[in-house]
Amino acid sequence: MMATDSDNLAIRTVSLTKRFRIIHDRPARLKDLFIRTITFQRPRVEVLTALDNVNLEIRRGESVGIVGPNGSGKSTLLAILSRVLRPTSGEVYVAGRVGVLLEVGAAFHPDLTGVENARLTASIVGMTRREVEARLESIIAFAELEEFRDMPVRTYSSGMLLRLGFATATHLDPDILLVDEALAVGDEHFQHKCYTWMAEHTVRGQTLGLVSHDLEQVKRICRRAIWLEHGRIVQDGPAEEVVEAYRQAEALAEQEAALRNPGESV
Repeated sequence: MMATDSDNLAIRTVSLTKRFRIIHDRPARLKDLFIRTITFQRPRVEVLTALDNVNLEIRRGESVGIVGPNGSGKSTLLAILSRVLRPTSGEVYVAGRVGVLLEVGAAFHPDLTGVENARLTASIVGMTRREVEARLESIIAFAELEEFRDMPVRTYSSGMLLRLGFATATHLDPDILLVDEALAVGDEHFQHKCYTWMAEHTVRGQTLGLVSHDLEQVKRICRRAIWLEHGRIVQDGPAEEVVEAYRQAEALAEQEAALRNPGESV
């Protein structure tokens, strides 16, 4: 599934690695910090490798689902591709404008209204005022927030924030759309609306990266899937094959866990 024509690439990572330093027993008070400093006590530091030497290529127009258990590095990968995080080492190439929905409400200013946040987000990605105003009504209508457009988003529910975030990200003409598990907080009606939108636009050639535990939606929307585990790619190929392999591995792991801990099964 590797692209051979560099001009046709939307995303490429080369030896992509991301590590986080977790400091345990961090002093809560200035007094404790002072005592540790003068007694040369060092906190215990743990290094967590979220992504480990990941190499992948995604062609323009590909729809790619990213699956795997919690903690496998899926969200970290999308955060790096969207430039929210920087890699520890390795190279990242992303071509074109990126629309991102990683965490509900994360990109919004709580004291600005829905309309003002949509304008701000559009200006950040480089759209002109005329382009923003031409899309503004479509954003609010898709989000179904006409009655709440002039209310500060701190008064919005998580579902309303999701609707505004998805509508804004998808109506800014992104070349690449990256969507994390955020859709899980939406109601069934809006989830269906979002998945339908993504399915239609991938047919039209938009590049999509979708992190989801909803494996049926991954198979329905994405032609390709990448299975991550412990920060590494386990399998990369047609969505149907990768999803079924992942399901079988998860079922086997659950059976083994039940045999090791028979008293915990219901």
